[in-house]
Amino acid sequence: MRAWSVVAPGPVEGEPLRTVERPVPEPSGDEVLVRVRACGVCRTDLHVTEGDLPVRRPGVTPGHEVVGEVAALGPDARGLSVGERVGVAWLRHTDGTCAYCRRGAENLCPDSRYTGWDADGGYAPYTTVPAPFAHRLPDTLDDVAAAPLLCAGIIGYRALERAALPPGGRLGLYGFGGSAHLCAQVALAQGARVHVVTRGEAARRLALDLGAASAVDLDTAPPEPLDSAVLFAPVGDLVPVALRALDRGGVLSVAGIHLTDVPPLRYETDLFYEKEIRSVTSNTRKDAREFLALAARHGVRATTHRYPMANAPEALRDLKAGRFDGAAVLVNDGAWPSSSAPSRAVLA
Repeated sequence: MRAWSVVAPGPVEGEPLRTVERPVPEPSGDEVLVRVRACGVCRTDLHVTEGDLPVRRPGVTPGHEVVGEVAALGPDARGLSVGERVGVAWLRHTDGTCAYCRRGAENLCPDSRYTGWDADGGYAPYTTVPAPFAHRLPDTLDDVAAAPLLCAGIIGYRALERAALPPGGRLGLYGFGGSAHLCAQVALAQGARVHVVTRGEAARRLALDLGAASAVDLDTAPPEPLDSAVLFAPVGDLVPVALRALDRGGVLSVAGIHLTDVPPLRYETDLFYEKEIRSVTSNTRKDAREFLALAARHGVRATTHRYPMANAPEALRDLKAGRFDGAAVLVNDGAWPSSSAPSRAVLA
């Protein structure tokens, strides 16, 4: 099969992502082989491709918002059947025995491994996933609509939980891409007043269309103090900005896996009155189950932009440049670029 591979991590304006020829993977142990039908484009894919995250698997195939069907079962796979539709998300392995796993915090497992970083992901016709980490998807969602829910949605849900938003509270969202626009829908369904702070005009329009109380540029403060805030933009300079917008006792949740350096904070203006900063690390399978059920119940929907799988580099460049609102999704239509065929040296 032909798959996308991060052969030379670097800016997506160059060619860090190229196509390579690989055998179709064989599922081992409790893995299942998944025929990829669609794969969301997540900002974490951008961090992996550009080298913001350290290389875990040289030449990895990105992609961890995978929707597909089970094509084959490993010898120890249980609970799934060939032909079932499943989702493959970021978290793909935990040891199940460490102190974190035993207390229900498997996202903190020191032996955790991740799709599209430690193992090849969904920018390809096929990928594998351990059966216990595959997710059944609501029948009400088609492949493209379901894909962004598998990371953007799940992480947005966990970030919202970490932000400790009180019932009917005032929530600020900093950045309004794939994850934030799903988080906003959850918060609105729970009765929150949502204020969006983002640089993109199209993103601000989308926020208002979804029901946000306000949507302003980065140089403007929300119109009222916030009970909670979630920082989705990977910009450390926004941490003190968001903290200053919080009311007394407010909580800022930082949703990204990567964040530029945070500038010095002033205790009196940024942290006093029991304000808190909380980070978000991956998610648990419980988070995924809860969010997917909630999304089906409340009609949470991603605003999506389709790209052929052959156009994965373009989708990443557009994501970086903020050229679309919502989320990009790669559709596996079977067409692959001939101009990106790698040399034998790349294959080696």
